[in-house]
Amino acid sequence: MSTTDITLALYQELRARGVTNLDEVGKDLGLTSAERSEHRAELLELGLIVPTGERHDNRLALLSGRTSEATSDNIAVVEPETALLRLLRHEQERLRAQLTQANRTHDVLASLADRFLRSGAGASDPEISFRIITDYRHIQQVLEDMSDTLQHTMATMSPGTLASREIPARPLARDISQIAKGVRVRTLYSRRAASIPGVAEYLRRKTEAGVEVRLAASAPMNLVIADEQIALVPLDPADVEAGAVQISGGGLVRGYLAFYEHIWETAAPYPGQQGTGSGEQALTEQQAAVLRLLAEGLKDERIARDLGVSLRTVSRIIAELLQELGAASRFEAGVRASRLGWLSD
Repeated sequence: MSTTDITLALYQELRARGVTNLDEVGKDLGLTSAERSEHRAELLELGLIVPTGERHDNRLALLSGRTSEATSDNIAVVEPETALLRLLRHEQERLRAQLTQANRTHDVLASLADRFLRSGAGASDPEISFRIITDYRHIQQVLEDMSDTLQHTMATMSPGTLASREIPARPLARDISQIAKGVRVRTLYSRRAASIPGVAEYLRRKTEAGVEVRLAASAPMNLVIADEQIALVPLDPADVEAGAVQISGGGLVRGYLAFYEHIWETAAPYPGQQGTGSGEQALTEQQAAVLRLLAEGLKDERIARDLGVSLRTVSRIIAELLQELGAASRFEAGVRASRLGWLSD
């Protein structure tokens, strides 16, 4: 018989007898002294029994040295429904106390944030704040904090070689953690930097982890943008050791994001990158043929005749190409395909 079954059997016997001595009932059930103490403690914790006796505890009696009835072996049985309601009430009180404490903590943190984090806010826009960070370890901690609180998107840009003090495994681990949370992670590097063996291997590992990597003709500075709300920009773009500026506030950060998106749109996917805009190798022969004929300015009907397919098939393929290129129109699709080298011989 399990410990729970024994406790239940003891409770049922106590319930049948009413107010009684638990020690006597326990002996009748063949329980040792240690077992009786163990099951008594469990029943008390569940609220299924309460100590009782001829006297009632009061403060003066306890102060005079009288033993509390809580240590008495005489007990009264509590009905299961009553015990359950008491437990629920106690749990509600506990949760209410925790919520009260959490609200107090939130108020304190909010006050600190308002007082210190926004102390450097621009006078013309109270929603924008910034702080200058010159200590390398502090910058790394900010990056870790941004990664921990990230919810939707992370966009980064690097102008050249990996920073001399940066350990590649650290940002790669952040990328993996973010992607596991469902965050979209993008990074931009210059084509020149990607030709360096160490950087090329680093970017290959990023693509394998699920990071969207693109190469641009130029990536002018280090840049990190998190959730369109926080940006980390260099204090001096020409000196990576000078420090960084952490900017908070959607208004200013969106400006940096627009700058980033412009370079992203003109950049080419990293070789072997899978997914949207991954290169001509991701197209079927039929899609590639339609794309080339579109670039020549042919109408849908002519394309259908040249390829020997129905007009409906051509319309479907064009829709697929627009989605693949992330374009809103055929003209935009042609421009993007040309930039990506999809129309080259």
